[in-house]
Amino acid sequence: MMFGYSDDWLALLFIPVVLWVPAGPFLMGGMGVWCARRPGWKPRLVSVLLPAVPVGVLGTVQIAGLIRLKEETWLEDLLGFLGVYVVGITVLPWLIGYGATRVTHAVRSRRSGARPPA
Repeated sequence: MMFGYSDDWLALLFIPVVLWVPAGPFLMGGMGVWCARRPGWKPRLVSVLLPAVPVGVLGTVQIAGLIRLKEETWLEDLLGFLGVYVVGITVLPWLIGYGATRVTHAVRSRRSGARPPA
């Protein structure tokens, strides 16, 4: 019991949500680089599990709030959450890191005359 309320422990779930906004794009960019350098199931599993808590917690709160409020703008709110938080902060940096690493590897292997890996 923190601060005298019985449900204040739920506030601990929002710490990753708050930290995900400034640090998430850098972490996901690094995950994209890791997935491009070492193909396999472990980097991809970590890339999916890393944003699971912050995106899942905020998504649950967002959807529960939209269901409870029954506003007319629920679709716009949901699309805004998916666009900014999921695509903009999580997926797009991963794609940029992955793509930049693959392009850099392809250019370097072409310059050196080596064949690209199959």
